[in-house]
Amino acid sequence: MRQATPLLESKVQLIYAGGTFGSYGRPLAPLDADLFLPILQQLINEQEPSIPLPAVSWLNNLLIKDSSQLTPSDFVHFYKLLLAAYTAQNRRFVLITGTDTLSYLGAFLAEAFAGSDICVVVTGSMKPLLDSEQWHNYAIDSHSDAWDNLSEALRLAAAGESGVKVCFGGESWPAQTVQKIHSHDFMAFTGHNRAAYPANSYIRALPDSRRQHWLEDQKALTDDIESRAEWVAVHALYCLPNDPSILNSQLQSLLAQPPCGIILLGFGAGNLPYSPALAKTLSQAYENGHMVISASQCPFGGVSDSYAAGSWQYDYQVIAGGRLTIAAIYARLLWLLLRYDAPARRRQRWAHNVNQAGTTIKKR
Repeated sequence: MRQATPLLESKVQLIYAGGTFGSYGRPLAPLDADLFLPILQQLINEQEPSIPLPAVSWLNNLLIKDSSQLTPSDFVHFYKLLLAAYTAQNRRFVLITGTDTLSYLGAFLAEAFAGSDICVVVTGSMKPLLDSEQWHNYAIDSHSDAWDNLSEALRLAAAGESGVKVCFGGESWPAQTVQKIHSHDFMAFTGHNRAAYPANSYIRALPDSRRQHWLEDQKALTDDIESRAEWVAVHALYCLPNDPSILNSQLQSLLAQPPCGIILLGFGAGNLPYSPALAKTLSQAYENGHMVISASQCPFGGVSDSYAAGSWQYDYQVIAGGRLTIAAIYARLLWLLLRYDAPARRRQRWAHNVNQAGTTIKKR
């Protein structure tokens, strides 16, 4: 077998996408990239030799916005940006973004780059990098988490382990396991390292022929993916202690839309209030090409079919979300909707992915 040719390893490529990390002043507002990036590069260069950081270069990114404003088209933008750099034989990247949708973007990139040997580390901060009390020069805020997060992310990327990871608060996890658990604490995220797909679908080092084949497959679909991103939709229906007719009417309102993703956020292990009308609507959603995924409102544990209050839905073509987080379910739905044009193919790929993760609920 032909051996893999090493990709360019001299530098970590850094992508700045906005967020709290680059905010400054009173009130806080993002600095323009033309101003902020030279400051950040200078701060990196000035660090003590005793704690060296990897050399960095910059990927030119024109999409800098608050992460709460990101859309599927924006997610595709970052996918294309990284894909182009990876095609140009770069492999190690750090992406700085806002924390509101950091877990969603990270999980999406994990789905999109499965099967490659790319190394992407996503990070951000809960406080800005720069001290807004110092107006005469730009200096690192010693009370911020930004510099530590960036330093750890750069070192992690320099190590070059294949996959997409999130690095935050002194820890790192496979991106598709990560969720935000606190709105302002430095330990804002958590995750785990027990994930299967797509973490185990990354290749340590791809032979040239396999990398080229992977790239050709991806680039052949880029135009379609970009076009679908303009209309694709993933909806979340949050179950509350209401009459089932409320949930049914919410679901009914989505039936006439083009095939989309629908996340049912159930109680506990995915329990839903039952009604014959809701069961019929779930079947109609399947017949119309929608993918309905069962998820739990609980941050940990996922869904199961142990309770009759939840197991009934799987008889009406609802797909179990397993132990996936809400962000990971959104990301997988989004990627499948972008990547495949046939509802049957999307469901087939979902079943394969969940089986790889070791958690699946079979239709009875």
